Amino acid sequence: MSNVRSDTPSGDTTAVEVSHLYKVFGRRTDDVLKGLDDGKDRSELQNLGTAAVIDAGFEVKRGEIFVVMGLSGSGKSTLIRCLNGLNPITRGSVKIYGTEVNGLDGDDLRELRRARMSMVFQHFALLPHRTVLENVAYGLEISKVPEAERKETARKWLDRVGLTEWADSMPDELSGGMQQRVGLARAFAADNEILLMDEAFSALDPLIRHEMQELLVELQEELGKTIIFITHDLNEAMFVGDRIAVMRAGHIVQVGTPNDILTDPANDYVAKFVQDVDRAKVLTAADVMEGPRAVVRDTSGSRGALRVMRDLQTPTVFVISHGRKVVGYVQDTDVLRAVRAGNTDISSILQPLPAKVTADQYLSELFELTIHTRLPIAVVGNNDRLLGVVPRIALLAALADTDAEADLTISPQRMVPVEVLDATLNDTSGEEAHS
Repeated sequence: MSNVRSDTPSGDTTAVEVSHLYKVFGRRTDDVLKGLDDGKDRSELQNLGTAAVIDAGFEVKRGEIFVVMGLSGSGKSTLIRCLNGLNPITRGSVKIYGTEVNGLDGDDLRELRRARMSMVFQHFALLPHRTVLENVAYGLEISKVPEAERKETARKWLDRVGLTEWADSMPDELSGGMQQRVGLARAFAADNEILLMDEAFSALDPLIRHEMQELLVELQEELGKTIIFITHDLNEAMFVGDRIAVMRAGHIVQVGTPNDILTDPANDYVAKFVQDVDRAKVLTAADVMEGPRAVVRDTSGSRGALRVMRDLQTPTVFVISHGRKVVGYVQDTDVLRAVRAGNTDISSILQPLPAKVTADQYLSELFELTIHTRLPIAVVGNNDRLLGVVPRIALLAALADTDAEADLTISPQRMVPVEVLDATLNDTSGEEAHS
């Protein structure tokens, strides 16, 4: 009788749970484990065996892309093969939706892989004597899905990855990128809950590789699979990963979101690892935005706007309506003229926002917006609710990875002198003339 659970509880948010996992290659594994327990480095134990994974522990949430990254020899590929039993576990625990992998016999292990996991390899692993369509349908064939149904499913997935016209071709007629699309289609067609991807895109040209990364993220958002993705490429990890585990010499040295890894590295190794990452493609508007201070309500009138400008020493203020909906902005020269003319209606001098973004937009998308205006970029939520602002200097400082915000001031702008603002606020003649 199988020990593999065939159901997936709908409320179970943990797909994979790894605890104190060790993988040692060699004949004297017990001696290696004892040496590690005694605090020895794995390099001191090489004559006894190779400790590829040392005391690894993490959880993967259902529906997330969890990336394991590290340099060659860090143990990441060995680790992923422990998750589906391709590498027998030396010590520790791996649970897949509550089923313990360590100790499963051959039949139960095969059933776990068939029912729970698909794997996408670096070098495609397509069957050379089968057509593209047959390769995509192979997992369904193993699961004894009727031929008509599995071919229909395979064709759907070939269409999804843009290879419909290649269905009857042989794998060697396809380019590397196309073959990897077949591998991805095969993995998704099997409809398993967990995808293990071991350096799946590393053999591809950079342009094709980025296209595959975008396709993976798009499919993940649509289907909500749980994906464990192995890579040595930091930019790739930052692009596809919801969370990242960084490995070094068999150890997991940090687990966190891309933002955590980039902005709060656990040690010097991680800091050095991420120093060349393209921060603009990792950090979002939410990461650098500030609370909006230069804001007035649309009912405040021109005199209220002028007072905020004077107090905050800013030439512009955002104007919000009910529900903090940002409706535009006003600038000091217009406000000053309105106050002197006794015009209290701020809507008559309201200007549309030159730019607004959502909180999850990457900084790389914000640069062009700052070229033609020095007005901070408004960050909005549902119904244009004002969440924060991104001053130009905060954007530049974030990309420079410095605390420059604390030392730099806003670039000089044309602004009405504060003495003029004070004099205008204290002058009521204009209002009396219009009362």
